[in-house]
Order: sequence, then structure tokens, then C-alpha cells
Amino acid sequence: MSTEDTSLYAAREPIFPRRVSGAFRRLKWQIMAVTLAIYYVTPWLRWDRGPALPDQAVLVDLAHRRFYFFWIEIWPHEFYFVAGLLIMAGVGLFLFTAALGRVWCGYACPQTVWTDLFLLVERWVEGDRNARLRLHRAPWSARKWRLRLSKWALWLAIALATGGAWVFYFADAPGLARDLLTLEAPPVAWASIGVLTFTTFTFGGFMREQVCIYMCPWPRIQGAMMDDGTLTVAYRDWRGEPRGRGLKRQATPATRAAGPRIGGRSPLLPMPNRDGATRAAAAHDTPPEAPAGDCIDCNACVNVCPMGIDIRDGQQMACITCALCIDACDEVMARIDRPRGLIDYLALEDAPREAAGGAPRPAWQHVLRARNLVYFALWLACGLALIAALMLRPTLELTVAPVRNPSFITLSDGSIRNAYDLRLRNREGVPSAIALSLSDPGALALEVEGAEPGAVAIRADSQRLIRVYVTAPPGAPAASADRSALSIEARDVETGATARVATTFNGDAP
Repeated sequence: MSTEDTSLYAAREPIFPRRVSGAFRRLKWQIMAVTLAIYYVTPWLRWDRGPALPDQAVLVDLAHRRFYFFWIEIWPHEFYFVAGLLIMAGVGLFLFTAALGRVWCGYACPQTVWTDLFLLVERWVEGDRNARLRLHRAPWSARKWRLRLSKWALWLAIALATGGAWVFYFADAPGLARDLLTLEAPPVAWASIGVLTFTTFTFGGFMREQVCIYMCPWPRIQGAMMDDGTLTVAYRDWRGEPRGRGLKRQATPATRAAGPRIGGRSPLLPMPNRDGATRAAAAHDTPPEAPAGDCIDCNACVNVCPMGIDIRDGQQMACITCALCIDACDEVMARIDRPRGLIDYLALEDAPREAAGGAPRPAWQHVLRARNLVYFALWLACGLALIAALMLRPTLELTVAPVRNPSFITLSDGSIRNAYDLRLRNREGVPSAIALSLSDPGALALEVEGAEPGAVAIRADSQRLIRVYVTAPPGAPAASADRSALSIEARDVETGATARVATTFNGDAP
């Protein structure tokens, strides 16, 4: 064994993607604009819920343990709504991954969106790929310091806006903004902004593809969910090989019959190709007289990749299917008068058919497969269940907890009294007066501690904990029985809304 020191960690080699234009690049710009607008604008939207409630459309009110989303209000005991939304998000990711590969990673993941934004700033300050490469390799000078500090300052401003926008979801946005400007905001707000600013600045500016490769578990999960029927970004190597330089003549059927490999590599490669070199070049060496493929080995697909990989090497874990390589390759194919689609969205199971000269299956057949339909049915069922639960939940809720120590008290006149702790929840935006009674009182009597049964007042959108006593006179069946069934009813005097809870009455059984 060699005694030479070896490192188990390779230092990051910066990636400088080239600017590209095309349909997928425009789609990514549009998605970035929409997602950033939603993130930054949402806390400032207003929604009138009445004078006693906050008017912020989307608010996580930790102080009062509420989550407001426009007309929907979620209480702490209704966390199943949040759990249901998380389940829907997970099933939705499964659905999109099984149908279209890593579209979430390539288009809507926050890491992708903010990295695209940081790259836009980087190109604006330092220039496109070649200019940034020259600047990276150049020694430090006044110009290099000026460009780097300008870029970092803009990155920091974006990161600060990101952290600042996040805290507005947890407090009244205009009020918190005023407190931040006057330096009167609570320490937790400053700490949250600081942490989010640092992570956004670091992840979007310096770590970038490393977050996707090393920190995020989703590539491994998606790799197990994709199959040969999934539409994903791939290279038609039966059409592109063997590669060469310059304008290529049309490939012959003999070239296309070389066999479908989609790059000729295993489904998941552990590391991306960072140096932009064509690692598979040796594998594609052919005699000089071999017919030429459509790929002119220009490396345009490599130079635009934000992950620094070569899609021609096959399916790789680092590929986020952003499809920028499709735009770059299509641009080259149009220039050399060759058909577009050398790199495209395609299913691996269509490769043999295409290599033999046939047409691939329509995209909708890949999307509307049995597995995808099952995912969609699960997603839809979960959504309908949440909507039904939301529509059917009452405006008045009652919970009853019998006091167990002691389970009953014998009064001086021989009566038996049980105590119960009642929690009343008023979901209305106005105060309510609640009348308490027994559904089938018989000889039992109800008494509210500190108030009359018809005078229990609850503030708007709040809850109240009260204690009530139920008494059975001497000789009543409930007084001499071990346990008797009992129901306590709460009724809103104004609206007539009713809540009823069954419980038990403990008697002095011999």
C-alpha cells in the first residue's frame, strides 16, 4: 500500500455555465419570475377577516397558534390539514418524477431558482462563460476585486431580501418592516434573517451544484422512481455517434443501427463531469471511413450545464433535467442544418424503436401510464378528503374532560357531584354567547363555575376553558349507579350552532 497521503475530498471546481436561449430557457425564466413573485409578494397581501382577526392573507401566527391562508384558518389541533398538504406534496413529486423525471429539481426547486438568479447577476457583472473563466484564472488585481465585490454585494442584497421576506410570513408584514427599519424588531427576527441570509448567500453563490449532489436526498429517491418509461433528458447516441469536428453529413442507417445506448453509461453515475471533457471519446473511436453522426463534439451541451456534466455520458445522478442542453444542442443543429432533437426529452424504452428508424410513442402514453394514474388518484383522493374535512368542520367545537381526582363528591345533602373541564372553541369572527345544557338531564342539574349556563361568552376566533358541575340528587338512578351515560351540549345563542359530547357520570355505587 502506498504511504503517499491521499485526500478523501476533492475541492470544488467552479462551473461557469454559458448563456443559452431557447424554449426551455424561456420557460425557466418564466417559472423563476412567478415563484419569486409569489415568495416576495405573498406576505403583503391583505384579507379582511373582521376587526378581531389579522388581515394578512398568509400568516403563521405562532403567538396565537394559528395558521391563516386567505379564508382558511388552521388551529393547532387541526394539524392533520398540514400533514395532508405534505402528503399531497410528496405524492405530487412522485407523480411528476415518474412521468417527467426531475422537473421539480430543474425548474421549481428553491435551490435551482435562487442559483439561476445568482448566475444572472454573475453574468451581468463579470460577463459570459469565457469572460468568467478568464477572470477566475487571472491573478488578483484591482479589477478582479472590483468585479468580485460588486457581485458579492448584489448576492448579499438578494440573500438579505430572501431572509427578510421569510420572517414576514410569521408576523404582520407592515408592522415588522417598520420595526426592522427602526431597529425595534425582536431578536428572533434578526436571528432568522441572519441565518437565512447566510444560507442563501452560501448555497446559491458558492455551493450551487454541491447542494444538489451531496446535501439533498431527492436525487437518490428520484433515481429509484424513474424507469424506462419516464420522459427525461437524454442523448440520442445512435444518431449522434461517431462524433467529429466540423459540419457533418447525414448519418447512414448503418450508423444508426449501432444500437441504443442513450450515452452508453449506467443509469446513475456517482459524480458529474466537471471539466467539460468528453470522457466517452475513447469509447467512440471509429475508423476514419466510418459514417459520421450528427454530433460535432462542440461541447455546447456541456458548457451550458449548471451541474457541469456531459449528458452524452448517459443518465447521471447530478443531472437535474433543466433541459438547457436541449436548447444548446438545438441551436447547433439548426446552424449546421441538421434535425433538432439530438438531445431531447425521451423515454429509454423508445430507444430501440427509434434506433431502428421507427417513431417513438406519443408523450401522453408515457405520462398516462398505470403507475402515474395511481399516483394521481391518490393525490386527488387526499385533496378531496381535505376539502371535505374543511367544509364540514363546525364553527363551534366542544371538548369535555371529566375531573378524575376525585371522580365524584358527596355533598352534605347526599347529592353526588361530578366536575368536568370544558373547552369551547368559537371559529366565528364575532363574539358568541354559548348556552350549556344536558342533552337528556332527567334528574341531573348542570352548573357553570362562575357563570350562568346561558351567559358563557367567548371572544371572536378564540377558545375558553371552563369548569362545570353536574349534580344528581339523593335517590336519583345516576347517584346510586356506578356509571351513567351523559351528554353535554353547547349551543350558540345567536347562530344556533350546536356541539354535543358524550361522557359519563360517576355515582356512589355500593
